[in-house]
Amino acid sequence: MARNNEVESPAINIIRKGTEIKGDVACTGDIRIDGILNGNLRSEGKVVVGPQGIIEGEIICKNADVSGTIKATLGVKELLQLKATANILGDINTNKLSIEPGATFTGSCNMGTVVSGIKNEEKQEVFKQAQTA
Repeated sequence: MARNNEVESPAINIIRKGTEIKGDVACTGDIRIDGILNGNLRSEGKVVVGPQGIIEGEIICKNADVSGTIKATLGVKELLQLKATANILGDINTNKLSIEPGATFTGSCNMGTVVSGIKNEEKQEVFKQAQTA
């Protein structure tokens, strides 16, 4: 009997250059934005904003890699990477932040905070214990 060796690879959602979406987007996998999104974005995976990508709205995700423009509040559970071409106007809440020379950022940044909307019960419990101590 033959074995089925197919492995499910997670799908990557892509909003290509020339595409504009008005409204909220929610996905369980990774997403790449090379077009324009006017709305909130929630992803349980990685959000990649290409050099031509523009997002205006709240972003909640696990990881993010930004090369484009974001006018939003960002909540990133793990790592936020701002590439040299990134232009951020908004507040950031993340666990870890990496900024390349050339990136611009206007807003406030909180690191090591709990990002709501992402499954992270363990970190939330540690945060609650630290507050009561």
